[in-house]
Amino acid sequence: MPATFVVVPLWQGSVSSRAMSLADGAAAILGDLPSSATVTVDVPVEAGESLGTGVRRYSTIRRVRDAAAEALALVPDWALTIGGDCGTSLAAVAHAVERTGGDLAVLWLDAHPDLNTPETSPSGGFGGMALRAITGEGADGLALDEATRVPPARLVLGGVRAIDDEERRFIDEHEIPVLTVEDLSDPTVVIGELEATGASHVFVHVDLDVLDPSALAGLSYPMPFGVGAAELATLLREVAGRFPLAGAAIAGFTPASPETAVDDLPTILRLVGALTSGSRQGS
Repeated sequence: MPATFVVVPLWQGSVSSRAMSLADGAAAILGDLPSSATVTVDVPVEAGESLGTGVRRYSTIRRVRDAAAEALALVPDWALTIGGDCGTSLAAVAHAVERTGGDLAVLWLDAHPDLNTPETSPSGGFGGMALRAITGEGADGLALDEATRVPPARLVLGGVRAIDDEERRFIDEHEIPVLTVEDLSDPTVVIGELEATGASHVFVHVDLDVLDPSALAGLSYPMPFGVGAAELATLLREVAGRFPLAGAAIAGFTPASPETAVDDLPTILRLVGALTSGSRQGS
């Protein structure tokens, strides 16, 4: 069964000066998705309040998480979530866990591991806490509960090039594999690590900053020495061909303007195509 596209133009999890451009990026991608297979989640215009949680704009992020969960509950098979910031993967992973009864590994392709907590985050931005919340740790109302969390042993990180001290501690404590950009160019390495988790299904998260800045202009935090677009597309296609995808997400598109977004769309749509073309999708 083909994917349903769930567009979540969440920007409140980013602390970048270009955060609101994440909504423009999601809108630009939306324009090239099939309308009959696409659902858009409304994101409030207000930034939101932290409410003492240590998460900037917590109240709005929580509202959007709940709204995304409601939209995903109506998806008949698997969903490709389009962000927005990395917080959009929270509800998407919970949906994938529910679909698979917890038989799920998460491949997190990102220049950052997003494993901080409200107590350790240097910025208070939820985007940098998203994966930690997926493991069940973090602010109440955002951290996934026992029924939907993904244990650290089921995580595989790829393309990470900036790690905070607490993130390093968590990675080392749980022996989470961290694959290099060079590793991502060899799908057999990535597939081997996913197989080692013991899970039968995979959720793939792609923060576009895993790409080298030469491949994509619309990035809030461009980091050199990322993976190439062709290599990433090949990897996604191979992973989708080896495992049934229980869900996926693409996040982090921040075009300088709606007009310049057009320049990056072919690259992004190539990644969308790679995720949706695998022979084992939704099985």
